[in-house]
Amino acid sequence: MTQTETAPAIVTPEQFLTYWQGQRRLTRRVIEAFPVTQTEDQLFSFSIGGMRPFGVMAWEIYQVSVLTLGGLLSGDWPMPDWREGVSFERAALLKVWDDLTEQINRDFLKVDTAFYAQQHPLPWGEMSGWAATIYAVDNETHHRGEGYVYLRALGIEPPAFYGR
Repeated sequence: MTQTETAPAIVTPEQFLTYWQGQRRLTRRVIEAFPVTQTEDQLFSFSIGGMRPFGVMAWEIYQVSVLTLGGLLSGDWPMPDWREGVSFERAALLKVWDDLTEQINRDFLKVDTAFYAQQHPLPWGEMSGWAATIYAVDNETHHRGEGYVYLRALGIEPPAFYGR
């Protein structure tokens, strides 16, 4: 390959968008799987070993996804205020989740593909736009795995991960 040639893409932005939205659909199903008792919503109250409830983790996933999409579009990567916008209401979480899903569908493909190779100063370190995008999905997958553990501890079969 000469210096003027570029390496072939492993995945197109359209394919990555499909993958990311599949991950988001699966995480939404995990959110919905948490039971509500007469006294509390297990999504925001159940935890194991001092870990955060999954509802709090889901808000983090949401905020990292907002940061990532915004950063890809603007080049601005501010430190999120992890407390801002966090509600202990399932309906509020699902509403912003669905709104973000629409925004990702509408705006993700507007990102200049050259932006992915560039280095960007994120709150947790410098990384390429591509690495930042993959990080958002990795972070979601990691926390969703914790949600699966919680659901199993509650006696609930989690959604099939292959059924995104």
